[in-house]
Amino acid sequence: MDAHLRDYFDKILEEVVEALPAQARDLLDEVPMYVEDYPSQRMMLDLGIQHRSGLCGLYTGIPLGQRRVEQSGVLSDVIHVFREGVFMLATDRRGKIDESELRKQIRITVLHELGHHFGMTEEELEELGY
Repeated sequence: MDAHLRDYFDKILEEVVEALPAQARDLLDEVPMYVEDYPSQRMMLDLGIQHRSGLCGLYTGIPLGQRRVEQSGVLSDVIHVFREGVFMLATDRRGKIDESELRKQIRITVLHELGHHFGMTEEELEELGY
């Protein structure tokens, strides 16, 4: 991915995060968010994903409601956002990026992964539109 697209995405991401409700922004202070061009080969293998552009985000960690004392020492929670997957959803058939759709997809991705942090399932998030 070229630097111009990467910078454009990151600028929009910052604006979207700033526009989130204060509670969601506060959570992002507790759960690090890594923004990458696409998932690693290891992630794709672990998740059974064929095409790297098919993944917009990923939450890794132990959801809040499932944590136990004996799990101390495990890696901290992380939200991953993948530029390529989000761009794919915001690009029309002619290859033009729709900025309003990009903003929408970034918001959905971030909130979706935060939902997983709270233990929500894919089905529950889908019902909410995330």
